Amino acid sequence: MPSNALQERPVPSVLREARRQLMNRGSLPPDLIAPELARSWLRSWQAGLQPCGRMPGAPNASAAQLARELERQRELVAHARPVMEFLYEQTRDTDSMGILAGADGMLLHTFGDPQFIGRAERVALRPGASWHEQYRGTNAIGTALTDDRAVVVHADEHYLERNGFLTCAAVPIHDSHGCLLGALDVSGDHRGYHRHTLGLVRSAARMIEHRLFDTRHDPRQWRGLRLRFHVQPEGIGTVAEGLLAVREDGSLAGANAAALDLLGLDWPGLPAVRLGQVLAESLDRLLDWSQRASSTPHVVHTASGRAVWVRVEAGCLTGSLHPDRHRERTVAGVPSREQPADALASLDTGDAVLQAAIARARKVMDKPIALLLQGESGVGKELFARAVHESSARRGQAFVAVNCAALPENLIEAELFGYQGGAFTGARREGAPGRIREAHGGTLFLDEIGDMPLALQARLLRVLQEREVVPLGGGKPVAVDFCLICATHRDLPAELASGRFREDLYYRLNGLTLLLPALRDRTDLDHLLARTLQTLLPDRNVAVAPDVLQALRSYRWPGNIRQLVNALRTACALLDAHEGVIGWEQLPDDLVRALKTPVSPLAVNGALEDEAPLDLRTLSRQTIGRTVADCEGNLSEAARRLGISRNTLYRKLRE
Repeated sequence: MPSNALQERPVPSVLREARRQLMNRGSLPPDLIAPELARSWLRSWQAGLQPCGRMPGAPNASAAQLARELERQRELVAHARPVMEFLYEQTRDTDSMGILAGADGMLLHTFGDPQFIGRAERVALRPGASWHEQYRGTNAIGTALTDDRAVVVHADEHYLERNGFLTCAAVPIHDSHGCLLGALDVSGDHRGYHRHTLGLVRSAARMIEHRLFDTRHDPRQWRGLRLRFHVQPEGIGTVAEGLLAVREDGSLAGANAAALDLLGLDWPGLPAVRLGQVLAESLDRLLDWSQRASSTPHVVHTASGRAVWVRVEAGCLTGSLHPDRHRERTVAGVPSREQPADALASLDTGDAVLQAAIARARKVMDKPIALLLQGESGVGKELFARAVHESSARRGQAFVAVNCAALPENLIEAELFGYQGGAFTGARREGAPGRIREAHGGTLFLDEIGDMPLALQARLLRVLQEREVVPLGGGKPVAVDFCLICATHRDLPAELASGRFREDLYYRLNGLTLLLPALRDRTDLDHLLARTLQTLLPDRNVAVAPDVLQALRSYRWPGNIRQLVNALRTACALLDAHEGVIGWEQLPDDLVRALKTPVSPLAVNGALEDEAPLDLRTLSRQTIGRTVADCEGNLSEAARRLGISRNTLYRKLRE
């Protein structure tokens, strides 16, 4: 991955002239400053930022929002902290600080010299602040994330003049699939600029990526091989080694940048590559090496004929290999599945209706087609939307979720579209960009879109048509680019008929509608239980007592997946350290009472007979769902019982 270190620093007079021409003409003459810096300055200008004067509002998370983001990014932060402590030892007393930022530019963790941190906080270099380029202009963190490369931004190279006292070096951090997770940065007083800083930060970022790779492909859980490469045997086990994860079938599952360089690969093409295409040695031979002496390096040859040293490490392989390591988590005899390839795959626990929704979402997620998710409250619409985002090409950018039903009507306009300073009573003096601008480059998720007021529906339609947003209170339009996913539990066609929802907006949102099934209609409860328990208690093998499991299977789950997860979280908390089975005594009292209450024979899929839906389409869907559930997912048997062909059943499930 190339770096943009900007080693030939432009002199201050040239930067002043470039800034003057940008402000006067809105463009930069060629060859005045480095192309990478010029592109970043132009992006900053196009985002509506002014180099001088007061800076417009930039997102700044509250303490609760920061805590939630730290929890979401806990794996990255946990692996980064020890490395950052090491980095601090190398930079102590240099009037500088280290910073970890997420992929959306939010600062997650900082360290450094207290005196400099005090100065840095005056320009919001503190946890919770966003330093994405669209809010702070050219800066090492934001520009490294935007360009996905190592960057040094020194003194007046910063787009905003107020940041000119800084010199900053930032390096992106990726997982083993190439997904951009964030950036590591060292910022200091511009008078202390040193060209070695970038190399130090680059090494620290590689150390974090190593730790993330080892966790993702932990031999205790990973069903495959881990290969460690270097051109010298002494280089194996160091930060300079290449790392490659190989599945049992020989396909490549993950790598670090050093391995990609060594093998002539890139991350986008990695999933389509098999081991035999990059190494002359066979998979069987590597397996044999891993069985005999995994710590001994061997010479292998790449497809280009280059000789390298490799150490092969075996994970918990199936079959006769490593039988002592092969332990599968079970819930009353239901095995857990292989580690999912991406976020959408992690949602697939075997239900045919949900599988069809996932497959259709994959086909459109990187196309300019809006998704509309429908389903009952608690079925996981936001979880599904986030999984689509994290599985798409936009996964390294922001995922911005807005609940249209939770915001007061007098605030939702400012929340969505942003506002200029002083636009209304109580507005912040510096204004705010709005959630739509925050989603630029990423995904905007509008939950409960059916509750959006009619007046705002017209403004949202204009944004979707023009692909630009005008803040409340005036100002010039700002171009935005985002993937749109909406969700609602309401019947939008009925809302159209009643005049509560705009028809033109509905057809703009309804690029592809996906109906997420209620938990009572799903056929994968046992696997969903196993996956949830594995997430809640990753270091323990916990099962559910058979009688409790049977009661959970027959329960109608009015709160859907949200209710299930909360119940299991409580049950896990009530388990003693020596206990491995969840029984009645670990369940919440209200759930136990509901599970033990006899169900009326008049109940029809959770509703009384006089409340049963009258339209044939709904009745057909419910009948198919119950039959598939009764057949435990066996679609051939379900089709036989329904008296239809299997192709017809597949078509109805897709619908």
